[in-house]
Amino acid sequence: MRVLIQRVSQASVTAAQQTISKIGKGLLILLGVGHGDGEAQAQFLAEKVANLRIFEDEQGKMNLSVVDVKGEALVVSQFTLYADTRKGRRPSFINAALPEIAAPLVDRFVELLRGYGVPARAGQFGAHMEVEIHNDGPVTIWLEK
Repeated sequence: MRVLIQRVSQASVTAAQQTISKIGKGLLILLGVGHGDGEAQAQFLAEKVANLRIFEDEQGKMNLSVVDVKGEALVVSQFTLYADTRKGRRPSFINAALPEIAAPLVDRFVELLRGYGVPARAGQFGAHMEVEIHNDGPVTIWLEK
């Protein structure tokens, strides 16, 4: 699994001109599922994301997690995180998991975040989405398991 996290002041996802999910302060999480990914990867990354200290404390140091600041999470499935661009000019997505494998793992990741006390919402799996991000910092972090 691959996760691209952006610390945000707010974020939203729209599909078919309708807002599907919206959060205030927290994390926008782009989540890619690859071949061989399963429960272990989802658990590891959910725990890491929930407890990653990337929010500033009163001294301005990144010392607080999304749980500590009572932030939210918006998880958007992103198979393009598995793009292979080594050959030619058109990316290959052969390393991304098939939708029937990826969709339940995305849902499971959202459930796991909630289990760590993070109010989590999701985009719409497989839909063409517009994601509005107000990156705070900017802070953007890549995680992989």
